[in-house]
Amino acid sequence: MALYKHAVFLDKSGDAAFDQLQRPSVPAPWPGIYRCHACGHEIAIAQGHALPPQNHHQHEPGVGPIQWRLVASHKAY
Repeated sequence: MALYKHAVFLDKSGDAAFDQLQRPSVPAPWPGIYRCHACGHEIAIAQGHALPPQNHHQHEPGVGPIQWRLVASHKAY
């Protein structure tokens, strides 16, 4: 889980960008921290760089597919 110390540097957002799930290997639509929806693994990525591929990390059987969700960004629109 992403952590922070100084809340003054963060703003809460209701932007739909944080609700979208992205497939492995697609370009990141926004820069920021992405979290695997199934297992919780987190990565930081620049906008336009490809999200990690399907074989980046493996899930135990039954956990679900790798899907990336934006959890923190400096600009999500």
